[in-house]
Amino acid sequence: MSMHYVGIDLAWGERRPTGLAVLDADGVLLAVSAVRTDEEIEAALASYVEGECLVAIDAPLIVRNATGNRPAEKQLNKDFARFDAGAHPSNTGKPEFSEQPRAARVAARLGLDINPWSRRPRRGIEVYPHPATVALFRLGRTLKYKDKPGRDLEHLRAELLVLMRLVEGLASAEPSLRVEGPAWRALHAAVVAAARKSELRVVEDQVDAVVCAYIARFADLRREDTVVYGDLDSGYIVTPALPDDLVPTPRQKQVALAAATPAVVAAPDIGAAVREYAEGWPAVRDATDRFVALVTSVLDEAGINYLTVTGRAKSVTSFAAKAARTAGGHPVYADPLREVTDQVGVRVITYVHSDVQAVADLLADQVTLLDDRDMGRETASEGRFGYASRHLLVKVDDMAATNGVAQVQIRTVLQHAWAEFEHDIRYKGTIPDEHVPDFDRRFTLAAGLLELADREFSIIRERIQPGFADEGEPVGGPDDDPRIPPRELAAFLAGQYADAGWSRTDHYVWMATIVLELGITSLSALGEVLRQVDADLLRERMGYRYPPGAVRRLDDALLWTYGEEYVELRANADRVGALRSRLARMRGGLPT
Repeated sequence: MSMHYVGIDLAWGERRPTGLAVLDADGVLLAVSAVRTDEEIEAALASYVEGECLVAIDAPLIVRNATGNRPAEKQLNKDFARFDAGAHPSNTGKPEFSEQPRAARVAARLGLDINPWSRRPRRGIEVYPHPATVALFRLGRTLKYKDKPGRDLEHLRAELLVLMRLVEGLASAEPSLRVEGPAWRALHAAVVAAARKSELRVVEDQVDAVVCAYIARFADLRREDTVVYGDLDSGYIVTPALPDDLVPTPRQKQVALAAATPAVVAAPDIGAAVREYAEGWPAVRDATDRFVALVTSVLDEAGINYLTVTGRAKSVTSFAAKAARTAGGHPVYADPLREVTDQVGVRVITYVHSDVQAVADLLADQVTLLDDRDMGRETASEGRFGYASRHLLVKVDDMAATNGVAQVQIRTVLQHAWAEFEHDIRYKGTIPDEHVPDFDRRFTLAAGLLELADREFSIIRERIQPGFADEGEPVGGPDDDPRIPPRELAAFLAGQYADAGWSRTDHYVWMATIVLELGITSLSALGEVLRQVDADLLRERMGYRYPPGAVRRLDDALLWTYGEEYVELRANADRVGALRSRLARMRGGLPT
């Protein structure tokens, strides 16, 4: 039976809801619910705790002191109170702890060993979500989603939605948490629709339970980054360790004082930046999709050959971690929302190194280029082999989200393989210290071999292109397909346009369909059509500022020859405007 991580956001009495959440061994959310009684808790979790499990309970398990705070609470408060994440005092003078605490009763019903250092298969630990969220998400102060005087419904809703965005961002954390699915979407919808604070409270308890379950997974898999405050005798609290460089967000009075005193520089309000980013994250995701579509269309229009164009919207968790970075004790970003420029990331994977330069040149021509870093060249300038990738920072004025800025990485397939493998091993894996020099040497050797392979692939392509000319008689495709076979078309165009880059495989298929719609069924007939084209004048009129691929060259030649007839082909129905603009340019009209 596989491992389960369980979170219980335990109410101190059975009149209020208790949140429950269960993760599988891979961090996937299996179940989330709200119950009230101990019997309901036991029934809901029975199938998940009968095998190996770690149950994280947000409630005191062990209380021995008659007054004040437990030693664990004093220790935790020393680290976290300045982040508004201190623990409330637990003592036997309070009715709920005068006898056996409810958390201890629940743990006993579930048959859990509550020793935090135990290695038994079925265990329970006490946790506290507030300090955990500060540590995990690098928050300057806790999120204010708990109902207290002065906090209205909309304030609580906004803060709870920020927490949910942060939790969703743990999908890319180590260890991961994946909450996507109907249950989580239902919680999100309930937060949006809540008309009363009591309705938010039911969702809040379940979200806290998910956080508890993740603390269990974190504590199990990253023990070196986990702290146990207190001990088994007087009580304890388990939480992810507070980052050494994390500092509290100044309170409003401190910010106002700093602003009024020229000699004092106000620290950025990281919490406010994270909240604003979380609220606007759907727009960042939409901007990412639009950037990917833009880059793809630009490359396709130019006929540039590439393997993939992908994008990622920076998660709220990742943004929070980057926004909170410090150097020399000072914040790296004074205004994270404006200065963190990789909120939208686009990655283009090409086949050979020469295509990396072609893509960079093309994008520089089509969008505003803010920065261009050749990481491979920087690595080589240091006299070593290693990470190689072209990083462009681009801007598109009509995209309001993320200020219209995106980071575009361009790599070859081999560069990408090395970077991904090296990242997984070096940063996600665990390399014993004694093996680090050997691994460094092997990674360097692999990088050098891949650079050599990239260079050789480029030379092979350059040398093989001129020998591809072939103008045969009519050729039929498989199953009597009347189109010129895409492979034959590719070979023909390689000879026709020896100086052009290869195009994508699917573009040759698409062009074969267009050629057939013109009534051309053989390479010899296509060659006759192309001989009518004044290639030098066409190139002069088009004014290419990038190396167009072979399919784009053929596309322009056919447009030059057939004009409006070509524009009105069925296969061109989705690009009529672009073709007419290019046709006007060919006829000496509109500029590029």
